[in-house]
Amino acid sequence: MFYTYVLKCADDRLYIGWAADLRKRLVQHRAGRVPATAHRRPVRLEYYETCRSELKARLREKQLKTGFGRAYLKRRLE
Repeated sequence: MFYTYVLKCADDRLYIGWAADLRKRLVQHRAGRVPATAHRRPVRLEYYETCRSELKARLREKQLKTGFGRAYLKRRLE
């Protein structure tokens, strides 16, 4: 399984990514080993979806980063 996930960062902004091993990736984010979120810690997992393939997870990540995707997440996370 692959995952598309959304983190809420300390600056109240969202980070959207994908991973093959979600638990391992969250450990990396929390330890500051991911450059995009290292300076925005602490991070909290807000949302995730499972995908059957890496391609589908990456496409979903790309979709969630669009205006439509961010509007969807805003409605979903309220």
